[in-house]
Amino acid sequence: MKLASVLSPLSDHNLCLAAQCGVEGVVHRYPGPSLESLLAVKDKIESHGLQLMGIEGFLPIEKIKTGTDSDGAELALMKQLVINMGKAGVSMLCYNFMAGTDWVRTRMDAPERGGAQVTAFRLADVKNAVSLNDDRQTISEQKITAEQLWENLATFLAEIIPVAEAAGVVLAMHPDDPPIAEFRGKERIMNSAQSFERLLALNDHPSNAICFCLGSFAAMGLDAEKIQQAIGKLGNRIAYVHFRDVRGTPEDFAETFHDNGPTDMAAIIRSLREVGFDGPLRPDHVPQYDGEFDLDPGYTMLGRLFAFGYIRGLLHATVTVD
Repeated sequence: MKLASVLSPLSDHNLCLAAQCGVEGVVHRYPGPSLESLLAVKDKIESHGLQLMGIEGFLPIEKIKTGTDSDGAELALMKQLVINMGKAGVSMLCYNFMAGTDWVRTRMDAPERGGAQVTAFRLADVKNAVSLNDDRQTISEQKITAEQLWENLATFLAEIIPVAEAAGVVLAMHPDDPPIAEFRGKERIMNSAQSFERLLALNDHPSNAICFCLGSFAAMGLDAEKIQQAIGKLGNRIAYVHFRDVRGTPEDFAETFHDNGPTDMAAIIRSLREVGFDGPLRPDHVPQYDGEFDLDPGYTMLGRLFAFGYIRGLLHATVTVD
């Protein structure tokens, strides 16, 4: 496993801190359609001794999800991104199929240990919902059914997987967050372990892969044992791991510190080792510490530094010696 991270912002200071903490690579947001922009990001990351391990977030994919990409403009952009990634030697693209949103929360300042703040979701407070990770995106009221989403996903994979295969890129599907059946008139499809088995059945090529977001699987109501069972079933199709934990139910949950949630995090690392996972694993949403409450929820740096150390400890403690 390779310890990775997102860095917000991608500053020299944050890159330096990540490198000092033992991070090996960075996953970055969509850099735009040009190869030059991607290479510029890669060069900046590599200048600190780190590797650009993947792209996720801000992808031009909303119309693909809803089946409204009538002129094929978004599909062309996604194909060009994959081609550029192949040329740049960046091998993993993380995406999701949540129509109308990225990850959604209804509270940004739920209390955690020592007065730290975390994001939370409560379906009863859905009027307060905010679509995070992409501040350009508003939550529309357009309706779409699960079967329409599955059809649109199958069409997308049929188009993009051959391009990904040629480029040496894997597409890693992220679970719905929150993993509920419907949100504001839009049904959701990547909200259970069984959904990911169906995803893999749509296209059995290795480039059709999974981002195993531990927090999302925990929010599905799975305890550590059931999460381990899911890891065992999905096995070598896991290309990327988001490492976080939540406390609660799909309709009402809050993030936790990585060491303060209900999931046995060491057991999860052991299960990932057992299936041979050796890709990027990164801390996902982190608590906001004192002095950071006005910054980007889930993406502040102090909480990330704590997570780096905690994860490195787990990685070291779970190594088996033959």
